[in-house]
Amino acid sequence: MFAQLYQNVILKNPKTVFLFLLITLLSFGYFSKDFRLDASSETLLIEGDPDLQYLREVSERYGSKDFLILTYTPNENMISDNSINNLLSLKYKIQSLDWVHSVITLLDIPLLNSSDDPLQERLQNFKTLKDEEVNRDRGFKEILSSPVFRNFVISEDAKTTGIIVNIKKDIEIEIAGKSKNEIERVKDQIKKQNHKNILEIREVIQSYDDIGKIHLGGIPMIADDMMSFIKSDIIVFGLGVFLFIVFTLWYVFRRLIWIIVPISSCFFSVVIMIGLLGILGWKVTVISSNFIALMLILTMAMNIHLSTRFLQLREKNPNKKISELIILTTSKMFWPILYTVLTTIIAFLSLIFSEIKPIIDFGWMMTLGLIISFVITFTLLPTLINFVPEENISLKKYNVSFLNSYFSNLSQKNHKIIFLISGIIIILSIVGISRLEVENSFINYFSKKTEIYKGMKLIDEKLGGTTPLEVILKFPKKESKEQNDDEFDEWDEENEKNDEKYWFTKDKIDKISLVHNYLDGLPEVGKVLSFSSIIDVATVLNNNKPLGTLEMGVLYTKIPESIKKEIIDPYISIDDNEARINLRIIDSQEDLRRNELIKKINYDLENKIGLNKNEFKLAGVLILFNNLLQSLFKSQILTLGLVMIGIFSMFLILFRNTKLSLIGVVPNFIAAFFILGIIGLIGIPLDMMTITIAAITIGIAVDNSIHYIYRFKEEFINSKDYKKTISLCHSTVGEAILNTSITIVFGFSILVLSNFIPTIYFGIFTGLAMLLAMISVLTLLPSLILLIKPFEK
Repeated sequence: MFAQLYQNVILKNPKTVFLFLLITLLSFGYFSKDFRLDASSETLLIEGDPDLQYLREVSERYGSKDFLILTYTPNENMISDNSINNLLSLKYKIQSLDWVHSVITLLDIPLLNSSDDPLQERLQNFKTLKDEEVNRDRGFKEILSSPVFRNFVISEDAKTTGIIVNIKKDIEIEIAGKSKNEIERVKDQIKKQNHKNILEIREVIQSYDDIGKIHLGGIPMIADDMMSFIKSDIIVFGLGVFLFIVFTLWYVFRRLIWIIVPISSCFFSVVIMIGLLGILGWKVTVISSNFIALMLILTMAMNIHLSTRFLQLREKNPNKKISELIILTTSKMFWPILYTVLTTIIAFLSLIFSEIKPIIDFGWMMTLGLIISFVITFTLLPTLINFVPEENISLKKYNVSFLNSYFSNLSQKNHKIIFLISGIIIILSIVGISRLEVENSFINYFSKKTEIYKGMKLIDEKLGGTTPLEVILKFPKKESKEQNDDEFDEWDEENEKNDEKYWFTKDKIDKISLVHNYLDGLPEVGKVLSFSSIIDVATVLNNNKPLGTLEMGVLYTKIPESIKKEIIDPYISIDDNEARINLRIIDSQEDLRRNELIKKINYDLENKIGLNKNEFKLAGVLILFNNLLQSLFKSQILTLGLVMIGIFSMFLILFRNTKLSLIGVVPNFIAAFFILGIIGLIGIPLDMMTITIAAITIGIAVDNSIHYIYRFKEEFINSKDYKKTISLCHSTVGEAILNTSITIVFGFSILVLSNFIPTIYFGIFTGLAMLLAMISVLTLLPSLILLIKPFEK
């Protein structure tokens, strides 16, 4: 019924079908203008992570600003006249940019111990290094020895300083009452403005490149550079794969028509998919930036199989009309190609069970892309062949490649060696998989030549680490003044009206200091900042005498609001009766184990420090990143399990033979597991890209098994001889498998041109997996067929 409908509607009306496809192309091509990219930090987080919501609450409570950070290493001494003047000039130049709210440098830090004036006067009329009357050496030593600023705005070796550039919030996103389209438009405005900002500040930095080494860092810069990486990857991958496909088609077919027809299918499929993404509003992230390259590769594989079978039938039936050959080809190839598409879709659909949004989106994108490619392949390719004059459809004399002849002989005469090698591969895979880990460093996601890497590396090594972690201490219910008469009996009537003073009890201060000192002693931790840091500074200012609770309360009320807002409010919330300890992890440490570190901190705070579980909570980017990494293992097990079950079920439906189904999946499972084993043996940690390799490899590589077994089944009916059928299959469908696999392998190898390291690993290891899968299908699969003889009945 369906076959008849397909022949009558599609194959017998090529002009109408082509016109319809052309209209479809133009229509979807129009909506490609709405195609969008997304490099925001949300794309690297788990969907609906409660720790993300808590972090947002903490950021709202203690204040959070968008900012860029510059690292400045002057050519001369940090406090020489030239260095100070250059830093001032750079500060004012950046400050003049209309999107900059404020610029904080070494020269803006209040010097509270640089004179012998009374403390109250020093607080009210503080000096900075840029003031002429200040003793620079004394002021610089104060900053360099400060518990707050050392390893924060100045490196321990006094050679590098940080410059904080706070960004104005000109555009606010108010979710309530706004449609999704309106919110997206505002987000696009923010991205465009951010890109403009980054270009402007880089121009400023470039104009000062003679005063020392300056590197740019910060989340807005990383997001903008990631956008550039995604755009570059899409163009480079697409163009690279396209050129290689053209070369492959010429090598395989040696006729212009057999380049134009498959390339047309690829072009139609990709443009329609891009338009569909624009209509649906799905954004491409760094994870899915290779979707165009993948679509080109998979569409080309379908077209090579269909074109090769058409030309083989043409050679076998020279007297048949082209229209008859098209019907014959599509009838023979429809089901095997449909099942290869379905098995690949199962592989990509398994990604939607991940908790990570960009991986989920990638799974859906490739599922839709494969459906589009299948429909285009079975409509456009037969249509275009109908338009080609019959005399132009010819092929060079058919020759079997040396590789296929070798694989055919090997599988028939040396299957014991093949089984031995396969056994060794399985053992190595098990060993390697047992060593897999997900510990990864965000800094190592980028090439060492990128600005992201250089800036993050310098901040990590010189300015106290990169990955933030927050420890929120929650205190028991506020004690009333009556409960603390003994501690506050010196307050006068006027002071009693101000409840803020009563917050500073010895118990709270001791608890903050105890946790602060514990965290500061961890080797993985860089800079630690808390109210304890402020107390240490105040102690120095008080002639190294510890402050009592009374003195703290008085000091808190006397500190100018400008200082209080910058150095106290970020670390205590009197209204919420809690304190915040901010620390940064040295992300580039080779032996860093984030999950173990988080578990250790939680355990020690409860068992060594003596806090109750409800008295503290960990938050921050480290927690979110660790949640992402830990979910990768669960995703790997779940996706692989679903793919294996799904594909085995598809084989059972297609071949209705349990033995044959097992034989069909084994070579591909071995290839996928071996690649995971290699990753484990080499010691490369899994990330959001490499975690998808096994499932995708099985989904794509199993296509070869389907084509081989389907053809084997068809030819065995005639020959009834296993060895003859193997030789015949290697010389026919084996050629298509070889050509498509080489196209896929080299197509994936294009991904090594990315600036994003996980994408490079994805390209290398998926390409290797596909190569191994091809060899397995052309050696191990026929050897298993010879051993088990699944067609005996």
